[in-house]
This record gives sequence, structure tokens and C-alpha cells, in this order.
Amino acid sequence: MNPKVDNYLIDGCMRCDFGATPRCKVHRWRAELDTLRQLVLASGLTEEIKWGVPVYTHNGKNVVTVSALRESCMIGFFKGVLMSDPHNILQQQANIQQSRVIFFTSMEDVMKVEDLLPSYIREAIAVEESGAKFEYVKNPEPVPDELLQAFEDDPVFERAFYALTPGRQRGYIIHISSSPKTQTRLERIEKSKQPIFNGVGLNDKYKSRGR
Repeated sequence: MNPKVDNYLIDGCMRCDFGATPRCKVHRWRAELDTLRQLVLASGLTEEIKWGVPVYTHNGKNVVTVSALRESCMIGFFKGVLMSDPHNILQQQANIQQSRVIFFTSMEDVMKVEDLLPSYIREAIAVEESGAKFEYVKNPEPVPDELLQAFEDDPVFERAFYALTPGRQRGYIIHISSSPKTQTRLERIEKSKQPIFNGVGLNDKYKSRGR
């Protein structure tokens, strides 16, 4: 076990506005998260903290994540779209193309699939070992390559982005894409991260001024 994950379960997510306080979303799902953690650890995956959440890797490659959301907790499979899902329990989260997740809102939810998860985790490892790649399909409003790479580097950021309304997503995409320079696009992505994590649109501050 990784002591940083112990801290995640005890103190909460430090990317949360309420990290290290009783109001952090992690505390609501501590029992469910711990059960999911034990199931993943039994597979032999390496436990790490990345992007402020537990991530489980195989030969340095991300395979599974376990984390808390406001209204649920989840187990996610980084290449879930390539998995067979024989029991039809994997879900797409918003417009995220590659990963697939299972959401839980109680221990009863976890117990319903507890016996199925080991085989899903084994398949996720097998998919990673196979070297299979997923080809992203670009949206009608093309997502800039720099932003796709940021999603690849930080799936938590990707989830936060696709939790925004379509209009807010489009606003950021247009803002980032409007510069022809890669460095400027990267800088705009970095400046946009915290507002996106906060669920704020690029133009929200201007809308509030007009009220």
C-alpha cells in the first residue's frame, strides 16, 4: 500500500476546495473507496497518487483509478472503451472517449459488482499489456492537440472539463485554439485549469457583471 493513498482516504483530496477538512467529498465515500482499493490491490497493480487521486499502474502505465466525486465514488478504467464489458456495467462519463467508469452511491452498489470487478481489472491489465491504442474522434469543434494531451496527462482535468456545460467547453476550446502558437496554447490551458476545476466558464465573470 502507498501511504499517500492512506492520506487521501484520511485527509481527503488536496485538489478539492475542502481538502483536509470534514467537508471534503472523500470522507463521504471512505468505506466504499477502501473496499475498491483492496479489490484493485489484490490484482498486483502498483498503487500511486497522481493528479491528487489514487491511480493503479502496470509497468508504469495507468490502468485503473479509484476516486470520489460529489455525489458518488467511482472506479475507472483508463482504456475501458477497449474492454469487452460482458456484464454491461461500464459507463461513459460525459464526453470522455477512452475511459469507462462504474459509479457507486452506497456500499450496496459496491457489493453488487464486487465479485465481477477482479475479472474486469484483469482484462484492463491485459488490454494495457497488448499495446492496444484508442483513436480519438475529434468533436465538431476540433479539440486542440495540446488540450487532448493535457487530458491524457491528467484524467481528473479531463473529467472536470467534460463536466462543464457544452457551451463552456466550446468557449475554452475556441479560446485555446485561437492562438497559432503551441506555447501560447499550453499557457492558456494552464491558466484555465483552476477555473475548470471550479466549474467556471471562460466568460462567466463577464456575465455576472451584467446582472
